[in-house]
This record gives sequence, structure tokens and C-alpha cells, in this order.
Amino acid sequence: MRIAFGVTVAVVVVLVGIPILFVVFAALSDVMPRPGNISMGNLSIETIRQIVNGQTLDAATNSLLLAFGASLVALVTGTVLAVLLARTNIPGRRFLRVAGIAPMFIPAFVAALSWSILASPQSGLINVLLRDLGIDLTIDAYSMGGLVFVLGVYYAPYVFLFVSSALALMNPDLEEAALVHGDSMFGTLRRVTLSLMTPAIVGSTFLVFILALENFPVAQFLATPGRIDTLPTFIYRYMSESPPRGNEAAAIAVVLIVIVLGLTWLQRVIVGGRDYTTVAGKGMRARVLDLGPLRWVAAVAVALYFFVTVVLPVGALVVVSAYSSPYIASVTNMLDRGSFTGERLLAPLSDSMVLDAMGNSAIVSVVTAVAATALAFIVAYLVYRTHLRGRGVLEGLSMAPVAIPAIVMGMGLLWTWLILPIPIYGTLAILVVAFVAVQLPQAFRGMSSSMLQVNKELEESAMVHGASRFRSIVTVTAPLMRSGIGSTFVLMLMLSMREMTVPLFLYNTNTRLLSIVIFDQYENGAMQNAAALGVWYVLIIGALAVIAGRLGVKSIA
Repeated sequence: MRIAFGVTVAVVVVLVGIPILFVVFAALSDVMPRPGNISMGNLSIETIRQIVNGQTLDAATNSLLLAFGASLVALVTGTVLAVLLARTNIPGRRFLRVAGIAPMFIPAFVAALSWSILASPQSGLINVLLRDLGIDLTIDAYSMGGLVFVLGVYYAPYVFLFVSSALALMNPDLEEAALVHGDSMFGTLRRVTLSLMTPAIVGSTFLVFILALENFPVAQFLATPGRIDTLPTFIYRYMSESPPRGNEAAAIAVVLIVIVLGLTWLQRVIVGGRDYTTVAGKGMRARVLDLGPLRWVAAVAVALYFFVTVVLPVGALVVVSAYSSPYIASVTNMLDRGSFTGERLLAPLSDSMVLDAMGNSAIVSVVTAVAATALAFIVAYLVYRTHLRGRGVLEGLSMAPVAIPAIVMGMGLLWTWLILPIPIYGTLAILVVAFVAVQLPQAFRGMSSSMLQVNKELEESAMVHGASRFRSIVTVTAPLMRSGIGSTFVLMLMLSMREMTVPLFLYNTNTRLLSIVIFDQYENGAMQNAAALGVWYVLIIGALAVIAGRLGVKSIA
């Protein structure tokens, strides 16, 4: 068991620890990590000091404003939807539950692509329609308001999941006591229910804040055309220059890491030191708030949210990809005979580059899912089923990528596998390694929750009756965890299919993924091709979402 522990620690250090160290090294050195160069250079904070200038501070300010606005939108939207579901008599509760999580299954960069099509100031479908109707109004997705809206509504499902789960577990006696002592239902919701939901609300809000702060795809699709710099787009710009300005990019990355770590510490300070225990031993049904006629208003609002976040964006992708011309001068005249054709929409299915990218995505996603699930199982077992010293270090390393932005991990992984004497750079293997490294925290979290539900006495009983530890794991623990293992596998499959940021630094012409092809098409101005690929991408993710639901996957956070 000690040998297995040592090997696992070594694997996690190579996957996670070394890439992070390379980023820190590049930020503190005057030389870039490269093959054959093992020089440490001159170590100092000079690069960080020089990079913290007006442009970087402006980008940091934009990133913080964007994250604050998006988290506020997500907080209000997600909390309202969760309360409507758990505590009111709103009609169509099953639809509300679907509407609450549906935007989660549209990848961020596909959502950004859709809203670029819908709300580009000059050619966006909404703005073209407004001009057709003679309305002097412009909806601008390339503004700070557009960025806040897109990130806010598409991260709202995270808040919805956290808060609705907490409400389902909450002991309704506490609300009943407030009502008995004369408080109104609305007052009870505000002073008791939402107050006791503080960990879920704060946790989900901080999660959204961090995700929005480090988000690259939406910023690249929407902020860059609007000339709004953020820290992730700054990092990408420096790494894309020729020659790459890796030291400056790493210095900005360190600034971003420090901000994320500071936010993580602040979250613990806010939530820590108070008792929020609300789960009781007896089951009771919470009193439902009768909204009266307002319940239909609430139902319409939920339907509108679903339309804006799912139907409208996906519809825009279908319309643009099926239209006969790349330019839409009038929405009201789009229904003229011959305006629509399915050729462009079906074209990706006969494009060898796209088919190769789909095949690469499938291979990388499946292999990543298998590898990440297996590694997460081993890590969870060593942490929760053994008493080996250093278990806490292994757990911390496995969860470290949570605090490291994806674009930063991409940089570190690039330098790591350029220098390590293992020839996987330029192959699909490096993408698998990168995805496992980035997604290990989610896999570990899912696997550990399943393992903790299985009583370890069952495994110990098998060993008492003569089975080896390995056999008891294979014949007892693993079969009892098959639901959790299956859920984790599908979760990893979905996350791998959605990922775009990490492979940006690692792919070549032979290892392009579908997400990279969409990104390239957008960057080259081929909007119709990007839209057609986006439709197929959403269909693939949707199919995986259905499978995930059947296997009990609750979240892809």
C-alpha cells in the first residue's frame, strides 16, 4: 500500500505540482522554460513588478468588475429560481427544474458565439430586427454589460444547484417557528431561510466569481471585439505573440492566482465560525408559499429565462448556419423562398478536418474519462480508506487545480511537457494528460462522496474472511460504488468535451479538437461555419447531459 501511495503521489505531482511550479518559475525568472534549457536564470520579482502597470491594472479592474457583476446576476437569478422551486406553488415545477440547470449544458464559448451572433452592434440578429421595426435601440454584447449578462445567466445554474440542494436538506421546523411567532412568509424567507442558506449562497457566489474572473472563452469572444482587456485575454495575447512573452504572461498568471487564493481565503472567513446546521433526524415537509396570481407571472418569467438562455442562442446558431448567405440584412425578409438551406448545417459531417476533430475529441474525452476516474478512485481510496501519513498532502495536491485558472494550467502544462523527457508533446496523449490534471478535483470530489457512502466495514469483512485488499476492493468496494464510478466517468466525459482553454497551448494541426476548430473558425471570421459546428457541439453535449441525468450526475461544477 505504501508503494501505491508513493506512485500515486508522484503521478499527481507530475500532473499538477510541476506545471504550477513552472508558472511560478517563469514569473520569477528572466528566462523561459524550454527544451534543453535547465538554467534558472536570474530569479527576482522584477518581471512581476514591471508587468503590474497601467494596462495590467486596467485588465485586473475589468476582470474584477466582470466577476462582481456576473456573480451578482447569477446569485439573484439562481437563488430566485431555487426558492421558487423549493418554497412556492409555482406551476410547472418539473420544467422549472430543467430550466434551472439547462444553461449549464451549453459550453461557455458556444454561448458567447451565440450572443455574438445575436447582439453584435452592427450585424447581430436582435439589432437587425430592431432596425427592421424602426426601433432606435442597440443591444451590445461586446460591452461590459453584455459580458456580465452572458456570464451571469450561464453561471446561474451553479447557484441554483447549491441553494436548491441546501433548501431540500433544511429542517422546516425553523421556518415554522418563525411563522408561529407572527412573522410573515416573505419575512421568514428573508430572515430565516436565506440566512441559513448562507454557506450555499456564499459558496456558490464565490465559485461563480472565481469562474467569471478566470474565464477566457467568453472574454475572448465578446470582450476582445469590444476592446475590453481582462487578465485571461492578456495572458493569451502574450503567449500568442511571436516570440511568446512567456515571462510576462506567467507574471500576470501569478497575479491572477493570488487573487483567486485571496478569494478562497475570504470565503472561509465569511462562512467559518458560525453554525448553520439545519438537517434534522425527522422528515417534514416545508410550508409552501402561495403566490396567488403571481405564480403565473413567475412561471412566465421562468419560461422567459429558458427562452433567453437556451432557445434563443441555439436558435440563432441554427438560423445563421442554415441561411443561404453569411450576411443577414433583414430579419423580417429571412423567410423568403430559398433563404434557408441545410447544406451549410450538414457540411461539417463531410468535412475531413471537422471529422478528424470530432474523432480526436471522442478519443481524448473517453481516455480522459477512464484515466481521471481511475486516478480519482485510487486517490479517494488512499485518502479515506487508509491511515498513511501524507494523505492530506495528496488530497491538497489533487484539489489544487480548483484554485488555478485553466489558462494558467495550460501554460504550465505546455512548459512541463516540453521539458520532461517523455515524447508526448504534439500528440493526443498530452491533451489527455492535461485534461486529467485540470479535471482531477471534480473527479476526486465525485468519487470521494461515493466512497464515503460505502461502509468500510464491508471491505474489512471480506479481508477478515481471507480476501486480499486488492480483491476486496475489486469484489466489494468497486461494485458498491458502480453508480458513483459511472457518474464520475460521464462527468469527466462531459467536461472533456466542453474544454477549450487548456488545449489552446497544446494542440497542433493533427490534434485539433472540435472546440478548437470552432474557436479557429470564429477567429477567422467564418461565422456560419462556427455556428454550424456549434449546433452539432450542443447536440453532443445535450446527449451526454441526458446520459448524465440517467446516471445521477448532479453537477458539472
